[in-house]
Amino acid sequence: MAGKGFVKPVAKPAFNYPAHDLHRDEQVTIAADPYDTPDKAKIFSINFAEHGFLPIFFVVTNDGDQPVSIINMRITLMTSKGSKLTPVDTDGLYRRLSNPSKPGTNVPLPFPRKVKGTVTKQEMDEIESSRFAAKAVEPHGSQAGFFYFDVADIDSPLRGATIDISGVDDAKGTELIFFEIDVDKYLDAPRNP
Repeated sequence: MAGKGFVKPVAKPAFNYPAHDLHRDEQVTIAADPYDTPDKAKIFSINFAEHGFLPIFFVVTNDGDQPVSIINMRITLMTSKGSKLTPVDTDGLYRRLSNPSKPGTNVPLPFPRKVKGTVTKQEMDEIESSRFAAKAVEPHGSQAGFFYFDVADIDSPLRGATIDISGVDDAKGTELIFFEIDVDKYLDAPRNP
């Protein structure tokens, strides 16, 4: 990856992903595609798993004739053990990436800490270009990007999890019924070799 810029995956229409929620009447589908394996995660130069983050690629497809607003979209990853995780903002990513901690190295006294590293320009560019940043989805189109979840202290965050999405509005500003994506559909889907 050295020397190459990050290339975001090309989004297929959301209904093509195993883990999706299709609202036929509203003509909107949202899909979640976790990048939870080393093979999928190799598109990044940053090892997010090593830092306790789970990147999930979200795709919102609008098959209707009017735009859909996603400026107020809220996403919650609900684990099977009841943890409610929301996406980490860019500052949270930078903080963890520039100051990684290792288990068992906490010092109880308030000694000054050395800065362990910084986030490079390339890493910042990669995070910015990968993030889900769309505010609307045009008619018969899709928008996609990554949200990052802090799963550092959670064993098996995906098995039995659901992703709840609200704040998706139609062209008149009326909120659509919330979306719920069953992550087990992704985990149980056949894998491409």
